Amino acid sequence: MALAISGCGRGADAGAGVESRITVLAAASLTDAFSDVATAFEAATPGLTVEVNSGASSSLREQILAGAPGDVFAPADNANMAAVVKAGAAVDPADFVANELQIVVPAGNSAGVTGLADFADADLLLGLCAEEVPCGQLARRVLATAGVTPGGLAPAIDTNEPDVRSLLTKVEAGELDAGIVYRTDVLAAGDAVEGIDIPADANVAVTYAIAALTGAANPEGAAAFVAFVLSDEGQAILASFGFRTP
Repeated sequence: MALAISGCGRGADAGAGVESRITVLAAASLTDAFSDVATAFEAATPGLTVEVNSGASSSLREQILAGAPGDVFAPADNANMAAVVKAGAAVDPADFVANELQIVVPAGNSAGVTGLADFADADLLLGLCAEEVPCGQLARRVLATAGVTPGGLAPAIDTNEPDVRSLLTKVEAGELDAGIVYRTDVLAAGDAVEGIDIPADANVAVTYAIAALTGAANPEGAAAFVAFVLSDEGQAILASFGFRTP
């Protein structure tokens, strides 16, 4: 299930018609940033309310292709966007932020994790995102580049989480010794976790795209939200959460 995060409520009331609101389907790693973006957009667009439904990009893609309602799609990769565009469910995607991976450990790093090689250590409690979601695909690519092969990796991974926020939560709670998430998620967790950089020659950059959906109930509102995300104000909010320009 996607996580629903409503805007601040300065738009239309709950009884207003569908044309007074938009639904944004966004990657889990955009949860906090898009909450603030939605609040700022509502303040700049009186009478329009934003609901952000966040979850795994692949799950959101499948919801869209199955006909679930939505106005805007913002996955954590270009592959899921390409699938939606190919199906005719979205048009004119635009790259709007970039991110990269980082190892995350609980505050204090009591397990003494130092780098990617530790993800082959069966004595540690380790987690990745599931292979079908962008953070999981990218983490496996990074580990392979670093020489932590899939064969050696399999027995050392204790959990494959459905999205990046689920993985981060388990590390924050001390249920895992380490995971691989986006740098922005480590920043969002604050003092509850620590980040360990992945060497540049092994790390991968990921670009996020955004587009209005062709089945949008509010196409004008969808276009306005996309434009706001791409604007200087929208980009400044995203940068404050650690996202980079693509």
